[in-house]
Amino acid sequence: MTEKFQNKYRIPSARASWWDYGANAAYFITICTDQRKHYFGKIINGEMHLSALGKIAQQCWNEIPQHFPFVILDEFVVMPNHIHGIIIIDKMDIDTLGVQTQNFASPDDMESKETQDFVSLPDGAKNTFGPQSQNLPSIIRGFKIGVTKLARTQNPNFAWQPRYHDHIIRDQKAYENISNYIRNNPSNWEKDKFHLL
Repeated sequence: MTEKFQNKYRIPSARASWWDYGANAAYFITICTDQRKHYFGKIINGEMHLSALGKIAQQCWNEIPQHFPFVILDEFVVMPNHIHGIIIIDKMDIDTLGVQTQNFASPDDMESKETQDFVSLPDGAKNTFGPQSQNLPSIIRGFKIGVTKLARTQNPNFAWQPRYHDHIIRDQKAYENISNYIRNNPSNWEKDKFHLL
């Protein structure tokens, strides 16, 4: 479904409109290359062998905390045509930012979507995206721009899909399942939904 914004059609955001993406939480992120092209390397015998562009993606991911000091990086993998990673937003100045401390989102009611879990906020809570330079979309935007800029010095056709998938990690069990999924992604490549023949 498309809608108009400033007289142009656009696809509505997949983000949860009532969740503060600047809030302290753990987020499972998947970002795919445009048309799922295999820019980042190959899986050989269940192991990922990074191309030059794959090494750029890995380097830019590792540098995220240099640009966003409140970010802790967790499990991460570069696959031939996508990346998976866990980003933990951990702002220390919680009181001054007005953000509730949380390691995992803690929902009372949960509604599952393909790209994310929706976490319930208390009645009357408002959508607050927080400072636009200190939230998940700005982190992902910075990562994608950094990879694109460096990758295009070697392959001018490199591009990401315009969107990304996020999943708010709500508890320890979900965290462990997602961590295992990321860790084992190369060995399960043949069954991966992002795998193209």
